Amino acid sequence: MTETDLDPELSAVVDQLGDGLPEWHAVTVESARQLEMELFGPERTTPVAYTRDVAVDGPEGPVPVRVVRPDAAGPLPTVVFYHGGLWALGGLDSVEDICRALADRVPAVVLAVDYRLAPEYPFPAGLDDCISAYVWAREHADAFGGDTDRVCVAGTSAGGNLAAGVARYCRDHTPPAPDRQALLYPMVDDDFTRESYREHGDVPLLTQAAIEHFWGEYVRSPVDRANPYVAPLCGDQTGLPPATVVTAGHDPLCDEGRTYANALNEAGVTVTHNHYPSACHGFLSTADEVTLADEALAGVAASLAK
Repeated sequence: MTETDLDPELSAVVDQLGDGLPEWHAVTVESARQLEMELFGPERTTPVAYTRDVAVDGPEGPVPVRVVRPDAAGPLPTVVFYHGGLWALGGLDSVEDICRALADRVPAVVLAVDYRLAPEYPFPAGLDDCISAYVWAREHADAFGGDTDRVCVAGTSAGGNLAAGVARYCRDHTPPAPDRQALLYPMVDDDFTRESYREHGDVPLLTQAAIEHFWGEYVRSPVDRANPYVAPLCGDQTGLPPATVVTAGHDPLCDEGRTYANALNEAGVTVTHNHYPSACHGFLSTADEVTLADEALAGVAASLAK
């Protein structure tokens, strides 16, 4: 149950962003992608030393990656960052601002990954790209002043799902595990009956109907709905890397994020769960305008700085 009203500063921003905004699934995916870009990119508010676009080898061709290097002496920790967008929206331009903020605040070399999107490329295409980018960072981040022995994964929403998937893949296979996983209001299963869906399933920026629609676009096989690389809550949590989990009280995804943090903790994984009762989904992207979001982003940076 929501503990408090939406933060007033955040409410004003959400009202402005949500004014006249159609539901993401009510327009074509091309229109939704363009709209997402207009709302969340390409504003650049945090100065950094430089950004570089590179292409890394992926399973089906090059995977675009944007390197964000802060103005700080290295070698620096490396953060591989996966953007949100319901596995179907988003890209390097829309996520660069939050990557700049993290690069500056940790400080760290941040690598934003432009993984393949659904519905053109359903699971496991996007996850495969994310794994390839992480493996590349472990081998080549030093070219940009990143420390290849200190590599974390992070992501928002569907990107949090992908970060969790990368961490799980590394536990189960040969790549070295991330030093930490930062899961920011992550999508971790497809149980739409939770209380946070009933309370907040019709909020302006993310609705239950949109979430259900894009789950269907990303996961084409009913069997994969229970695959722990798609739905981390369905799997064994033991042996996973330490985690930071951020949840927001006014978010349809709140309860699943909270449940995942608890499941990790019960499995013996070190977990920092930062819950913001008066925040909504996506609020970290408003750090330039909202004090609560600025403080929360500082908390994420501090956890990665460990």
